[in-house]
Amino acid sequence: MESLKKKYAPIASVEDEVSTLRVTATEIQKQIEETRSSYSEKRATLKKLEQQVAIYDEKLSFAELGVYEPHFEFNDADGYKQEIKRIRDRQKAMVSAKTSTLCPTDWQVDGSRAKGQTMINRQTRLTMRAFNNECEAAIANTRWNNVNAMEKRILNAAKQIDKANESMNLRISEQYISLKLDELHATHEYRERLKMEKEERAELARAEREEKKLLAEAEAAEREEERYQKLLDKARSEAGVDEGRIAELEAALAAAHATSERARAMAEITKSGYVYIISNIGSFGEDVVKIGLTRRLEPDDRVKELGDASVPFGFDTHAMIYSDEAPALESALHKEFADRRVNASNMRKEFFRVDLEEVEDAVKRLAPSASFFSDREAQEWHETLSRRKEVLKDMARPSDELPEAI
Repeated sequence: MESLKKKYAPIASVEDEVSTLRVTATEIQKQIEETRSSYSEKRATLKKLEQQVAIYDEKLSFAELGVYEPHFEFNDADGYKQEIKRIRDRQKAMVSAKTSTLCPTDWQVDGSRAKGQTMINRQTRLTMRAFNNECEAAIANTRWNNVNAMEKRILNAAKQIDKANESMNLRISEQYISLKLDELHATHEYRERLKMEKEERAELARAEREEKKLLAEAEAAEREEERYQKLLDKARSEAGVDEGRIAELEAALAAAHATSERARAMAEITKSGYVYIISNIGSFGEDVVKIGLTRRLEPDDRVKELGDASVPFGFDTHAMIYSDEAPALESALHKEFADRRVNASNMRKEFFRVDLEEVEDAVKRLAPSASFFSDREAQEWHETLSRRKEVLKDMARPSDELPEAI
């Protein structure tokens, strides 16, 4: 027997080792499964915490909770203001009628229903104070990028307060929570409408200034026409005046009359004007164009105004189209490239990401007689590029090749 043990001892040792390894492998597998389970739980907890953080972090809230969708459709800020008042009146009515909270349980304290009701009334007041304060803070701090987060914040506050009141079976009415959300949405949209109306007033003021300028230009053109008419009458009444001088004055008078007629027409016909198509490769890149409208007698003044100190380079003009129905033409061009607006939120920002060939094709269809220039002069931009290249060449040039200082 001993001889057999000695003979098969190596085999028995291997089997023992295998058995030990199997036990170890089983334990390791168990640890892996526990780790995976723990990781899944921790991952779920992390996800939940991230969602909660998004409610309070303005930088994360917009990306995490999505774009806000309007809940009301009023034509002006006053409509939203009146709606907020109606919502608050309904909230006050619910509080007065004691329907803002629900507590179906008939509580008794020391065998007394009256004492039980007193306890419920006191807890209801505390509940309303806590919830209303949280809602007021959310509504006061709501902005364009966190309104969805503030909505989650109100719902989360209601959930947490209801959880704290769970032992008393006291909870906030769903209708009251809904009214608070309505107040949040109406307040946010009211503020956004105020901003929009402010921008509209600024645009109207600009249009009024342009209107006054048109009238002033029309009056100046008429005075210029009168001046040439007087000069011509005087020249004709004087003896010995050169016929060439009279012809020159007649031509000047005709030009002044045409200018006067055009100025007066633009001042009186509200739909006439110039639709311009411009680009600014140095400021916005190659495939960005602005399609706008001006009613100025000298439309290039508007282009120069747009290329003032607010942008680093001036604009190139690709088309300046006069039309008796300028707003309709501008609207048609905007519609052509509606899906490629640079700013899809503010329709008064008339920049489009589209190449010039497509714009030229659209102009040929919508205004066949209009001229279109696809070249970009961009003088300052190209001069800037050349200067930068020269600087880079100088930096790369070996020191012994640099010119000696004079």
